[in-house]
Amino acid sequence: MIKTVATTAYQDQKPGTSGLRKKVPVFAQENYAENFIQSIFDSLEGFKGKTLVIGGDGRYYNREVIQKAIKMAAAAGFGKVMVGQGGILSTPAASNVIRKYQAFGGIVLSASHNPGGPTEDFGIKYNIGNGGPAPEKITDAIYDRSKSITEYKISDAADVDLDDIGTLKIDGMELEIIDPVEDYAALMEGLFDFPSIRALLASGVRIAIDSMGAVTGPYAKEIFENRLGAPEGSVRNFVPLPDFGGHHPDPNLVHAKELYDDVMSKDGPHFGAASDGDGDRNMVVGKGMFVTPSDSLAIISANATVAPGYARGIAGIARSMPTSAAADRVAEKLKIGMYETPTGWKFFGNLLDAGKATICGEESFGTGSDHVREKDGLWAVLFWLNILAARNESVKEVVTKHWAEYGRNYYSRHDYEEVDSDAANGMMTALRDKLATLPGQTFGALKVAAADDFAYHDPIDGSVSKNQGIRILFEGGSRVVFRLSGTGTSGATIRVYVERYEPDAARHDIETQTALADLIAVADEISDLKKRSGRDAPTVIT
Repeated sequence: MIKTVATTAYQDQKPGTSGLRKKVPVFAQENYAENFIQSIFDSLEGFKGKTLVIGGDGRYYNREVIQKAIKMAAAAGFGKVMVGQGGILSTPAASNVIRKYQAFGGIVLSASHNPGGPTEDFGIKYNIGNGGPAPEKITDAIYDRSKSITEYKISDAADVDLDDIGTLKIDGMELEIIDPVEDYAALMEGLFDFPSIRALLASGVRIAIDSMGAVTGPYAKEIFENRLGAPEGSVRNFVPLPDFGGHHPDPNLVHAKELYDDVMSKDGPHFGAASDGDGDRNMVVGKGMFVTPSDSLAIISANATVAPGYARGIAGIARSMPTSAAADRVAEKLKIGMYETPTGWKFFGNLLDAGKATICGEESFGTGSDHVREKDGLWAVLFWLNILAARNESVKEVVTKHWAEYGRNYYSRHDYEEVDSDAANGMMTALRDKLATLPGQTFGALKVAAADDFAYHDPIDGSVSKNQGIRILFEGGSRVVFRLSGTGTSGATIRVYVERYEPDAARHDIETQTALADLIAVADEISDLKKRSGRDAPTVIT
């Protein structure tokens, strides 16, 4: 039976870059999750009798909210809900299920790379029928609705057994519990040369895949060990845990240091990779070489045709504005389109749907293509293994040869996490106020060529997204970018992106922070970052 429950609106349910993210105790407040889910349904049209996909990354509170979402979907009039067994669906796998089964949309429960646990982070986002994150016009509508909602509808059916694959009925709606891995693994097997990768691993190339106690564990086990023949134990931390085993499921040099150190050791694996909480990010390392996400995007694009799914070539490349320009040089050589968008995978959706871009990437360890409408961590790892198998080279050889051909974009991101929000916003306001005066100014050997607050004009639908990050461009191609992250739940994260292009191969072995030292100093001088943030150094450097 469907019941209507009176509720009081919350005023803090504004979705960020990837949905609504808050601490678990916030989501556990009375009707908090229900209000937001109902606001999603109230902001949509035409879904009666259609299919909704629901899944999450297995973090704390995942199962509880899935039960609520299933019952509310039944009350809203959906004809069918598909849920991953155990409430599990990686974000790219959820996108694939939406697309494969032509669902109306999906609710993805995740806070991505953020920590999980009773006092840590949780998140809800809505994905549209193309499998990608809802565009701003929908998330704005959801937020507006959330501020005035007075009731929600929910079935009073009993909780369902999420671990039992099969179908059942809830108030006339069909509920199907599906294998969360099978469809995704089949998709990967169709895109990449599994026999060549299998031969590479059989030849003695040892890999280590760290799922960080998060959602990709079952996917990695099935793909790398069962289908590609990697020895048992090649996939580490493969059981998804509500608190990710106490780890921070963010695949970078800080949180995946153990994997990095292992690969860099004399007797360690030849190739290492890590995924994040919901499976959409990746880190790739080889003996003597950490691959930056910006370089990864460029190298995958330059070598795309080695993978069967991309043998015909790629239509174009898209990158987020803070991502380095390394991919731009590949696009120029291939004579294909190059698109610079704001941060947030949702901005790639129109380009992918229109066939303008095939491969997309963000500097925050996210890369993907038109096979789904989310970034995809395991896809990127498989692409790298396909490249190594096709070229019969190591990661280091692939990267250094790429630099020799295209030049090297020295690049680094400095994160100042959980900074006082007022201080962070004050810094950005002060920067905007001085943008007009910066061009022509000289800081040591660096001269400012241009400065702006990045605005994106979508070439497909004509929409405009303003205030997407402050860019300071120097003569010679160097630049510094400042933006506030939309993925945190406490305070503000200030992100500073520093980049220098070096065409001379003889200068490609400088330590990154050394190569960028003068730009890092100028970034602080222009922004007064350390004084305003109260921090002497970044929380994380990648």
